[in-house]
Amino acid sequence: MKAVICNEFAPLDQLAFGEWPLPVAGNDEALIKVSAIGVNFPDALLVQGLYQAKPERPFVPGAEFSGVVEAVGDNVTHLKKGDRVVGLSTHYSACAEFISVPAARLIPVPEAIPMNEAAGLILAHGTAHYALKQRANLQAGETLLVLGAAGGTGLAAVQIGKAMGARVIAGCSSEEKLALAKENGADELINYSSDDLQTQLRELTNGKGVDVVYDPVGGQLFDVCTRNMAPEGRLLVVGFAGGDIPKFPVNLALVKEYAVVGVFFGAFTRRDPAAYADNMRELLDWYQSGKVHVHIDTTYPLANTADAFADVINRKARGKLIISPLINV
Repeated sequence: MKAVICNEFAPLDQLAFGEWPLPVAGNDEALIKVSAIGVNFPDALLVQGLYQAKPERPFVPGAEFSGVVEAVGDNVTHLKKGDRVVGLSTHYSACAEFISVPAARLIPVPEAIPMNEAAGLILAHGTAHYALKQRANLQAGETLLVLGAAGGTGLAAVQIGKAMGARVIAGCSSEEKLALAKENGADELINYSSDDLQTQLRELTNGKGVDVVYDPVGGQLFDVCTRNMAPEGRLLVVGFAGGDIPKFPVNLALVKEYAVVGVFFGAFTRRDPAAYADNMRELLDWYQSGKVHVHIDTTYPLANTADAFADVINRKARGKLIISPLINV
């Protein structure tokens, strides 16, 4: 089968595209013909050796995928050939024509959901959902600030925040990105490239501060948020797409009485698979009722995976980037 291959940690243009052994389904696994692969920021870090995980090389990158069941192992009874599924691989390998994964980690995809959108639903929306539901316990009527609100996980947080009844402030680096955030439900908009974020937050919250911050960016924006939290607020640390990992002055948490909360979605899916499955079912229900959707920016052929990784790490995405083995160069 064709696959994207990381032979050594190296710049993105060193990714190879070629033949890779066809996987087989173990007793508790299912073999999936991949329809689409969701692109995520860690994918681009991983193949360059810049992520905390360091897989043995060579390996096939990619974790988030949708596809059709090709075969199942002897112990698998809840899936059959032809079923539409979405999954998250804990051992990468999604950037290929086929992938074999534990059947228990696969979730059926309703016919109403296109496969390319299903592939973009797990990590971006799953992370935002877990962050706002389990980690922040976001309540209706609270104020939610979403940084990087036009990226895949940022847009997801805007949609999910609205679905949970919050007042959503979207922060972006351009007017074009803010327009997209507004289309996805944001109530208030801040261009933090041209406007002072701290001043805007104080005005929009009447000096109270923000109840929940969803921060996948880090850097200086995080620093501003540490000084603009409401009492009993929750500052969610989701990632560092801006490149800089900030240092937190813990005295602010004491004086202002708020919490800094880490969000590691991958660990959650492994630690509590039942809650993860419940979350995904709720997301799929929300999708079908129109509360959330996947905004796809660009779809790339499998052979152009390096381009997709470059665009996500350079923060060019407006929503979700998708790779498809079903389209040609």
